[in-house]
Amino acid sequence: MDNPGASEQELLATILPPLLDDFSHWFERAITLLGEQRLTFLTEEEQNGLLERVIEARQEVQTARVLFLATNQQAGVDMRVLMPWHQLVMECWQVGLRSRRREDDPDSVFP
Repeated sequence: MDNPGASEQELLATILPPLLDDFSHWFERAITLLGEQRLTFLTEEEQNGLLERVIEARQEVQTARVLFLATNQQAGVDMRVLMPWHQLVMECWQVGLRSRRREDDPDSVFP
């Protein structure tokens, strides 16, 4: 008989690392965009606030990765944690898309 705990751990080990990698990737891109360019369609306060939230989320992702590895791949991430990250990535995508639409503006180039 199969051990259901083992298959859950295998599933977690298969899915979580690439998911954390994706969050890290998109947060890094957002940090580059928000930290290196002045986006005229956002107020300075909005841009700085979004940048702060992305930096905090990036740190949370790194913490989740460390915990996952420190627990021999047995610590997962609750959906109540993942969903705000997902929403933040979507918000960053929207900002990036809006920035790319303004490519004729040399101050609004998305990396």
